[in-house]
Amino acid sequence: MELFDTHTHMDAPQFDGDREEAIHRALEQGVTRMINIGFNRETIPTTMKLAESYDFIYAAVGWHPQDAITMKEEDLDWIAELCKHEKVVAIGEIGLDYYWDTSPKDVQHEVFRKQIRLARELKMPICIHNREAHEDVVRILREEKANEIGGVMHSYSGSWEIAKMCLDLGFHLSFGGPITFKNAKQPKEVLAKTPMDRLLIETDSPYLTPHPFRGKRNESGHVRLVAEAAAELKGVSLEEIAEITTRNALERFGIL
Repeated sequence: MELFDTHTHMDAPQFDGDREEAIHRALEQGVTRMINIGFNRETIPTTMKLAESYDFIYAAVGWHPQDAITMKEEDLDWIAELCKHEKVVAIGEIGLDYYWDTSPKDVQHEVFRKQIRLARELKMPICIHNREAHEDVVRILREEKANEIGGVMHSYSGSWEIAKMCLDLGFHLSFGGPITFKNAKQPKEVLAKTPMDRLLIETDSPYLTPHPFRGKRNESGHVRLVAEAAAELKGVSLEEIAEITTRNALERFGIL
């Protein structure tokens, strides 16, 4: 059985004491590939180092909406240059975040649009961060013709109505720890309706830790718990979910 964690932050400081051990634990749980996300000036270099250190770790690079106010033109050029690297498979995570008031909305919109345009130019898929900004995210994706490249709605948390719009734009929906929470009704309902060929799984470690480890640090090996919950919601075996979501990820990110 092969599992693919499509969104993790194993370069985060929370792993400074046992990063190698945590990565080894993921391998023991059946995780054969993961995509680490570099999302600002600090995490892009550590993400690239991780991807270059492990054959099975890939990288996505982009500018997070919370950091949008810090982005300069040279940062966009930097992302474009890094996209030539064989281990970089997506631009992300990019998008909008209306929960944290760290960057003005108009700045977030501008940075989001610039990165979608870059992704279209480079023909790279995009990884979308969307927190409490569903309508604006979909609107901007449409206006910037993101359907030409597609990508992933990371840690999807919206309604089925919004999900259908994202699917119509050619995006995959990725689910993490919340689908294991007893009270997380909406993500479970959306996952159950998501077509199998558009389904991905992730951890977003060290955040969004699945049950029964909720409240503790998350790590990539816990994607197995996400896969188990997805299998139950879909009424299929763990092995089938692992096979389908891994195949979907390989195709979506163009990994041979």
